[in-house]
Amino acid sequence: MPAAKPSAPLLMLGLPKGSLEQATLALFAKAGWKISQNSRSYKPTIDDPELDGRFVRAQEISRYVEHGFFDCGLTGRDWVMENGSDVAVVCELIYSRASNAPSRWVLAVPEDSPIRSVKDLQGKRIATELVRVTREFLTKKGVKAEVEFSWGATEVKVPDLVDAIVDLTETGSSLKANKLRIVDTILETTTQLVANKKSWANPAKRAKIETIALLLQGALNAESKVGLKFNLPKAKVKEVVTTLPSLRNPTISPLSDPAWVALETIIDESVVRVIIPTLKSHGAEGVIEYPLNKVVY
Repeated sequence: MPAAKPSAPLLMLGLPKGSLEQATLALFAKAGWKISQNSRSYKPTIDDPELDGRFVRAQEISRYVEHGFFDCGLTGRDWVMENGSDVAVVCELIYSRASNAPSRWVLAVPEDSPIRSVKDLQGKRIATELVRVTREFLTKKGVKAEVEFSWGATEVKVPDLVDAIVDLTETGSSLKANKLRIVDTILETTTQLVANKKSWANPAKRAKIETIALLLQGALNAESKVGLKFNLPKAKVKEVVTTLPSLRNPTISPLSDPAWVALETIIDESVVRVIIPTLKSHGAEGVIEYPLNKVVY
């Protein structure tokens, strides 16, 4: 009797190849999925029998999601708009290769350029990967300019080949290094989890996509927070609780010594350096700070 064929995975997942690749793999790992890959392969191995996937450039993912090759995928809001893709936006995931902040598509010119505003681009030439969005931006501003597609290394094209560029930046450091000045911001963009509309209407697929969204968001929420627990004299609880930041109220548990209690809370990592000395001044002991994998609100 022949062996039964394994059932097909529930979802086909689009993963961004390139600059977002490693940050995406790290985020999925923190969310609970181990995704491994061969450096020469575009087909990953995922430790979840319900998931299969492919690595594709972020610029293309929304098209493949719309057309149904992927049930869902991670790509930038910018590329969804550039492709004009008709997809369901499941959630926003604010992360990138360098930081957890939105990136910007900016209009930039050489530092010594006479161009000071968008209006000064009338009749000029602009290079960018984001052609459609740039043209729509100029139209709204009432400016007619030639917008040409750039295959990359866009910064080096001004001023010899074009008058201005529209390029993606997180910190602006690359533009400054190339002696470019930002004239305006065209679009703020973040990574989004998007779904094919037919897949989103399928109850089983939607439930799995929502689980992925929940855990990815939980992993991102945890990146800026830590857990904190400590012992405190019971008489000091009220004054400490009123000053202690937490998601809600801290957890308070009795100890074997009735004069003491244990407190546990989740706080922003950035305030730990202020909170711990304050706790010590109120008589706290056994203060422990620990990292978090996920925080689900």
